[in-house]
Amino acid sequence: MTFNIQHQEKYSRGELLLRTFFGWLYIGIPHGFLLMFVGIWSSILTFISFWVILFTGRYPQSFYEFQVKYLRWYTRVYARLWNLSDGYPAFGTSVPSDEKVQVEVPYPEKLSRGILILKVLFGWLYCALPHVIIWYFRMLASFFLMFFAWFVVLFTGNYPANWHRFNVGTFRWMFRVNLYLYLMTDEYPPFSGKSEEELNSTVS
Repeated sequence: MTFNIQHQEKYSRGELLLRTFFGWLYIGIPHGFLLMFVGIWSSILTFISFWVILFTGRYPQSFYEFQVKYLRWYTRVYARLWNLSDGYPAFGTSVPSDEKVQVEVPYPEKLSRGILILKVLFGWLYCALPHVIIWYFRMLASFFLMFFAWFVVLFTGNYPANWHRFNVGTFRWMFRVNLYLYLMTDEYPPFSGKSEEELNSTVS
């Protein structure tokens, strides 16, 4: 899995101020309105996919690709609303790429029926609950960093790289949890916001 929001060498003070005061109007409302309907369709596909996985052990590939595109769009929007990236997020699920936001999730050839049942019945208990409790405190830390980063960008045009990495990791963490609970992977999410490369290097 790849989840990354590029750290820019320079950030626009003008865009920062525009997003802060009017981002809800020109980003949040139009994207949020469309994403609401796409999200409903995503939920329907998840429901159908549950039954397909239960009987075949496979997530319908076309459904899976749509879900990834939906998550990619969602991430593009929040990367801008949280000031992690400049630029206006593109509309739609058919956008081929975004140079500042990378979201790639490999398609799983097989998924476990047993884990599927476990996730549906008890995922809230053994996955959502412990992750959300710990992630909540990390999100508080990210809020503080985002608050201070706002002033740093305003006065210098630079977003401290370590702060940016930490904040991206916060969203990467919850992204992994969502993939697991939305039946898109059998891999239990780590209690970490590190990238795949960082996790692999730690293990090795």
